[in-house]
Amino acid sequence: VQLVESGGGLVQAGGSLRLSCAASGSTFSINVMGWYRQAPGKQRELVAGIIIGGGSTSYADSVKGRFTISRDNAKNTMYLQMNSLKPGDTAVYYCAAESYGLWNYWGQGTQVTVSS
Repeated sequence: VQLVESGGGLVQAGGSLRLSCAASGSTFSINVMGWYRQAPGKQRELVAGIIIGGGSTSYADSVKGRFTISRDNAKNTMYLQMNSLKPGDTAVYYCAAESYGLWNYWGQGTQVTVSS
């Protein structure tokens, strides 16, 4: 499975960005997909996740009400709509996929920078 992110960039506080993650390869094995982020000096954290089969979603408390995760199964693409961005959201965002209980697959990461 290969994952390719796009959509990062620089935005002012209060602005919006949409990240995309295109999956290719043996995607049939994927059960869950998610977005992680890692800020300088901090551990990588799970921001949002979505179950591929049923579409159930979950979010970190820090982004609830501001971020929305979605997927288009026909396009094998996952999205993260980020609204009301804050400087604290600045990080490298990674797309990830879980199969057989392990987060086995990762994208290369895309930088999101929110200026105050």
